Amino acid sequence: MYRVCFVCTGNICRSPMAESVFRAQVAEAGLDHLVEVDSAGTGGWHEGDGADPRTVSVLADAGYAQDHRARQFRADWFARLDLVIALDAGHLRDLRRLAPTAEDAAKVRLLRSYDPAAAEGEMDVPDPYYGSLDGFEECLELVEAAGPGLLAAVRAAVAECAA
Repeated sequence: MYRVCFVCTGNICRSPMAESVFRAQVAEAGLDHLVEVDSAGTGGWHEGDGADPRTVSVLADAGYAQDHRARQFRADWFARLDLVIALDAGHLRDLRRLAPTAEDAAKVRLLRSYDPAAAEGEMDVPDPYYGSLDGFEECLELVEAAGPGLLAAVRAAVAECAA
């Protein structure tokens, strides 16, 4: 099983959105028996909470299923994960700092690095938490845009593991 974990700040907005979208993309590609998708936050403020109601609403409107409880990312998770997807540069830095080994730090990547249309200086998925519903809709667009590139990378990694 190839394991991917999306990480944002509190695990109630961006990362659960990315988890739901990517899980659907993995299932559509017929890889759901080979790829496990999860999410977490760098902080534990919302542990046990569901996703933000605006995240739930935007996902539902777009036809994505979600059933989520927030969790905080832990350093010992690196051992069981193949890929850790950070939603912005701050998460990338925090996760790489948290990684027990250089090999673990190398597992951390920015989500938008998989979007060929993302400009060099625009690699973050902005945090929509303090804004309006528009920010959540923009977040969904950015997550969906990175999906095909991420799926291609995961598909290649799964094939390499099977070889």
